[in-house]
This record gives sequence, C-alpha cells and structure tokens, in this order.
Amino acid sequence: MVRGSDVLLIVVAILFPPAAAAFITGCSCDLLINILLTVLGYLPGHLTQKHAFWLIYKKMQAEERYGRGGYIYIGNGEYQPAAGVAAPVQPNYGATGGNYVH
Repeated sequence: MVRGSDVLLIVVAILFPPAAAAFITGCSCDLLINILLTVLGYLPGHLTQKHAFWLIYKKMQAEERYGRGGYIYIGNGEYQPAAGVAAPVQPNYGATGGNYVH
C-alpha cells in the first residue's frame, strides 16, 4: 500500500534523486552511486531516477513484509528484520499448509 511518505519520496526522487537515496539508505554505496550518476550529466541522471525508484520499491516491499519500522537496510536494496521483530506469518489460503481440520 502506498503511503503519503512514499509519494513524497517519489516526488523527491524526481526532483533530486540523491536526496531520495539518502533518505532511504543513509550514507551508503547507493547514495554514492546516485551522486556520481547525477554529476555525470543528463543521461546518467535518468538512471539515477530509476535507481531511486528501485530503492523506494524495495523499501515498500520491506514495509509489507516486516511491517512499518520492523526492518533494517543492509545494502544493495536488501532489508532484514529488525532485532526482536519477527516477520509476520502469511495467511494460509487453501489446503496447501497441511493443517487440515476435519
């Protein structure tokens, strides 16, 4: 689900992609990639936008998987659950879970 903060990140990614990368990843290799692509000029700048959008997408996936604030960014667009926060159990639809009730 798209939140207002995600929409704001998308607007920031359009206007200045390195700022969006900094908001998501902090001071990391992803931020350096965004800054270098932006400095190189117009065409690489468009790649920077795509990279920033990819980071936003991965953050949204982590929020869906681990809940808001229940994850830590580990680099390269990957997230892991925060310490002490278990991943939510996905609902079991159908008869594939093996928990049959008669």
